[in-house]
Amino acid sequence: MKQVILGTAGHIDHGKTSLIKTLTGIDTDRLKEEKLRGITIELGFAHMDMPGGERLGIVDVPGHEKFVKHMVAGATGIDLVALVIAADEGVMPQTREHMEICELLRVKKGLVVLTKTDLVDDSDWLEMVREDIVEFLKGTFLEGCEIIAVSSVTGEGIDELKKSLARLFAEVEPKSSEGAFRLPVDRVFTMRGFGTVITGTSISGRLRIGDPVVIYPDGLKSKVRGIQVHGNDVQEVLPGQRTAVNLQGMERALIERGNVLASAGALCASHMIDIQLELLESAPRPLKHRAKIRFHSGTAEHLATIILLDRQELKPGEKTFAQVRLDQPTAVLRGDRFVLRSYSPVLTIGGGAVLHPLPRKHKGSAKREAAKALEKLFKSSDSDVILWHLQDAGWAGLGEEELRIRTNVPQKFLEKTLQQFTSARKVVLYDRENKKLIHPDAVEEMKSSVTAILADHHSRFPLKAGMPKEEIPALLAKPIDGKLYNFVLRQLVEAGEIALEMEWVRLTTHKVALSKDEDIIRQKIEKVFRESGLQPPFFREVASGLPGVSKQHQEVLEWMLAKGILLKTKEEIYFHAAVLAEFQNRLVTWLKEHGEITTTQFKEMTGASRKYTIPLLEYFDAQKVTIRVGEVRKLRGAG
Repeated sequence: MKQVILGTAGHIDHGKTSLIKTLTGIDTDRLKEEKLRGITIELGFAHMDMPGGERLGIVDVPGHEKFVKHMVAGATGIDLVALVIAADEGVMPQTREHMEICELLRVKKGLVVLTKTDLVDDSDWLEMVREDIVEFLKGTFLEGCEIIAVSSVTGEGIDELKKSLARLFAEVEPKSSEGAFRLPVDRVFTMRGFGTVITGTSISGRLRIGDPVVIYPDGLKSKVRGIQVHGNDVQEVLPGQRTAVNLQGMERALIERGNVLASAGALCASHMIDIQLELLESAPRPLKHRAKIRFHSGTAEHLATIILLDRQELKPGEKTFAQVRLDQPTAVLRGDRFVLRSYSPVLTIGGGAVLHPLPRKHKGSAKREAAKALEKLFKSSDSDVILWHLQDAGWAGLGEEELRIRTNVPQKFLEKTLQQFTSARKVVLYDRENKKLIHPDAVEEMKSSVTAILADHHSRFPLKAGMPKEEIPALLAKPIDGKLYNFVLRQLVEAGEIALEMEWVRLTTHKVALSKDEDIIRQKIEKVFRESGLQPPFFREVASGLPGVSKQHQEVLEWMLAKGILLKTKEEIYFHAAVLAEFQNRLVTWLKEHGEITTTQFKEMTGASRKYTIPLLEYFDAQKVTIRVGEVRKLRGAG
């Protein structure tokens, strides 16, 4: 069943509430103060049945200038507008402001209701008011619409109005129920025996009794206990319905107008939003960079600072791209409409559309580049928007869920498009388990960074076989996810650009070769350690008698360790590999013959001091040649 919401708009005391009561029999002024003062202060709600049995929801908004913020809240989610103008007064200031708000929120259809005709006897006056209205509507979405004269006192024109509303109802396209459920909260109250109830107009998705929900931006979790639509209990709510939701285990004080009830994971709270902005021609002055403004989205009003990205001021009638920095977080999606009002005096000055709900902060010289990027985003198709966000995310990449929040495209479309993009290698899926994606440009940039780091390392340490794998991420220009880093390394290995040897990484072009001078140093070092047997000197003692500089000595030492010519048993203690191999043969023969060896016997066998004996014992244990059993060593694996 199609769901349609009609909103009223117009100046104070032009008869909006009386008109709704005449149409529906429902008095939308429910507050005591509203009855006493004779004006609408809060939003009111009613409904009327259409000829086909379908129901039109109606939102009655305040006309007083002090309550325009409530009007903006009420205009959220409406499909049709009834612009109410009193016949005895004509177009007034709030008529203009309400009309501008409807334009900014991109309401597409509606009509004009000329009320209080019973107060006007002069037909010439009525005709003049009509002409004034026609002139006022030129260039707006209501240009050429029906203007129906009515009287809520006499009933004149009411039947004609009902027929016109039925025709407009039929013209409204049915809303899709795809996507996450969202309902901007316009009222919250407590009912005895039921607990906390929130109301609003659902703008997307489906909600059923028992569904888990979240209150954004605070992230409060709850569950749906009950649902009403137009006062009737239902099992499910669809987009475009005036809805009351009873929440399980939720305190009334934790929720307020401006919050959004949504499916879990549907939104993310943010203090910043990138927008496409238009300043009304009627704005009294240019909008300055860093001006304080009032940001209205859904049913929320936030104080914020406007950051103009490519200029210092925006003149009335101009459009641009900007960033809104909010004093308090909000939760919006791409495509959401908003209204801007000046901080003081409070006037409607502009509005536009959300482009990026989770942007980075734009500052300095990067602001102009950000404006160009947002212009591209603004003009992009849904599929290109997906690529834009992956490119914008850079090295961080995006999970599929966050990508859906950023792009606000239907889930099925997103999944199908990502499959096409990954097949065409326009998108890289580097973590299947967590559905993590990245733009191929970022992968190529990472590859270049890794190979550049390795090339620099090889130039500085030409005798080192490679670089420890775990040291590279710290040298990259940007943080990198562990799984993504390993993915990039695998890509480089498959491309034949790098080699992974245990925990060492090197360029495949890197070959370690000693220079003539370095080979002389190597020969001298090897001679000393070969001849010193099991009582080698400390390396610093050897280095003092070597040609060249200390950097060369250290690099040759590390090269000899990497090649296995020297073996390190303990800090500062190195043995020639051949010496240890010869001694290992003697040790194994001894253990096969005697079964075990004591520390004293081992010391006698080496002929070395305790300084070398203990490191050697621990070395053979570590090499799994021997195993310590009490105070003796035995051959590992021997019975």
